[in-house]
Amino acid sequence: MSKRALVLLLTLAVPVSFVACGGGKDEDALLEEEATPVPAAAAPAAGAPAAAPAGAPAAGSAAVTGKVSFAGTAPTMEKIKMEADAFCKSAHATPVYSQEVVVNPNNTLQWVFVYVKEGVTGTYPAPTTPVTIDQQGCQYHPHIFGIQAGQPLRILNSDSTLHNIHALPKKNPEFNIGQPFKGMETIKKFDTVEMPVRFKCDVHKWMGAYAGVLNHPFFAVTNEQGTYEIKNLPPGNYVIEAWQEKYGAQTQNVTVSGSESKTVDFSFKG
Repeated sequence: MSKRALVLLLTLAVPVSFVACGGGKDEDALLEEEATPVPAAAAPAAGAPAAAPAGAPAAGSAAVTGKVSFAGTAPTMEKIKMEADAFCKSAHATPVYSQEVVVNPNNTLQWVFVYVKEGVTGTYPAPTTPVTIDQQGCQYHPHIFGIQAGQPLRILNSDSTLHNIHALPKKNPEFNIGQPFKGMETIKKFDTVEMPVRFKCDVHKWMGAYAGVLNHPFFAVTNEQGTYEIKNLPPGNYVIEAWQEKYGAQTQNVTVSGSESKTVDFSFKG
């Protein structure tokens, strides 16, 4: 065979060997495979809300509002005797009274804890912002408050005298913390839902407060007008409870939808 014929034969054989190394697919099949698009994850339509993470609570815009009335003769408010502690006595220019039952001038009750007792679904992570209970003027501020399980509780002493805050829960661990100096603070948490948790001071027997520990943010405390508002509720059927430390608890059912606001009033008798 001449050299020219040998070169021509090798030139024709090279493309055949490339096709054979492709796993047996011919050129037309490879071109068709390359042109077929690979399915992609569906993208949300323009303007569509992003899907909520698994377990996230449903967003709500409904509200429950109302007032807590008082019927009957208001009890005589007990005057607190602070003579045993010179600082406590000097901290007040006027008499100080027990907050166990505070009847407002419009015959409503202050310091009533109102919350959703039943009907809440979903998981509501505890806020990282602390709730503060302050020992000021030898009284607890606030007297009644709500907090979520797992949320930090900041315990502050704003007085220049010894205080100790003694928590008396039944489901959470008890604690008793001494704070002898002004400006001292301690962070604690309640990890279990409990209603209510009582606080007292073993140094000053008249000091007392209560907390509602919940697994959601749907709670409020009545003000100096005896009113409350629970906001951002998702649509649903709920049991609302109003709790007063002397007169106990009352419940009512309510259904809310959309962004409507429902009124739920309570009345306690003296």
